[in-house]
Amino acid sequence: MKYNFDEVLDRRGTDCKKWDYNKETYGTDELHPMWIADMDFKAPPEVINAMEKRLHHGVFGYTFRGEEYHCSIINWAKRRYGWNLEREWITFSPGIVPALSIAVLAYTKPGDKIVIQTPVYGPFSEVVKANGRQLIENPLICENGVYNMNFEDLEAQINGRTKLMMLCSPHNPVGRVWTKEELEHLAEIVVKRDLILITDEIHADFIFSGHKHISIASISKELEQRTITCYAPSKTFGLAGLSTSVIVIPNKKLRSEFNDILEAMEIDGGNIFGMVALTAAYNNCEEWLEQLLVYLEDNMNYALQYFKERIPSIKPIRPQGTYLVWLNCEDLGFKDNNALTEFFTYKAKVGFNRGIRFGRQCEQFMRMNIACPRSLLQEGLRRIEQAVKALEK
Repeated sequence: MKYNFDEVLDRRGTDCKKWDYNKETYGTDELHPMWIADMDFKAPPEVINAMEKRLHHGVFGYTFRGEEYHCSIINWAKRRYGWNLEREWITFSPGIVPALSIAVLAYTKPGDKIVIQTPVYGPFSEVVKANGRQLIENPLICENGVYNMNFEDLEAQINGRTKLMMLCSPHNPVGRVWTKEELEHLAEIVVKRDLILITDEIHADFIFSGHKHISIASISKELEQRTITCYAPSKTFGLAGLSTSVIVIPNKKLRSEFNDILEAMEIDGGNIFGMVALTAAYNNCEEWLEQLLVYLEDNMNYALQYFKERIPSIKPIRPQGTYLVWLNCEDLGFKDNNALTEFFTYKAKVGFNRGIRFGRQCEQFMRMNIACPRSLLQEGLRRIEQAVKALEK
């Protein structure tokens, strides 16, 4: 490979949340972190070079997002997702979670109902409740190790107070890459029931063999006009600290309402280095991404085989996308997620995301991040194996 994803970088002492914030998160810093969705790979050299060039200019005053920035986004979406964006559709957010919150404020009122599909990324529920809206859960159904949407339950949950739905695509934490048929069925419901749809597609670039990401807004012109699509280079290229996300809103009225909140908060200015990094990544780093995807799929296959052969009491859900693995730990026999978390924290000394944060039904689940050099993945799995074997004696 042209790029070395086996290189281990020491991230301690860099104010890195994944490696330097474990004591605050878990009560101990003696952990091998495999939790927060943050890769342990160096950013592409093309991105680093572009940022170094901008750094050496030496002036970092007020800025704006120019033509090259917008063209890089349009071209990336066309190449990777097959969706033809128009320049005016593109707006900004310093992150996708802030965009979720802005959408809640822009398109709903206190007391309105918002639908999410659990288990799902924790901030989905948090931004709904924190802003005084009613949370409606439409749980996914797990069948033979694959999660599917429950369309019948979804329609039954929607009434006149339901204004907004949040979709995670690809899905975090269960790893589903939704098919065209599933997205078309969901689109029919959204249009028929007059909902606004905000879709978090931050993991859209992490798709494993045999699957294809489809931006739901591209399903139909009618759906396009009621969808807010959230992209970012942050997960794809390891750029989360640069606070630059892409929000695509084709509907002029919805875009104006979103931007009104963004401007009222005075957070629409952006980050110079975020703009430079995004442009360089989308214009010059497709080869880096393609090689990374091969490495990550090998990591995923290695981890799944390791669990099957050496830790069979933990049953991972095979992801179709993302670099996250959803672990079913019910055979370990712990009474709840607190006990399960204590086991992994203090016995295995591995940091996982707690399953309960993704949904009430997830007491026996944990989420594992495999986006790291193979040696770090092996170390984490070795620790888990030793702790489970000691437990089972």
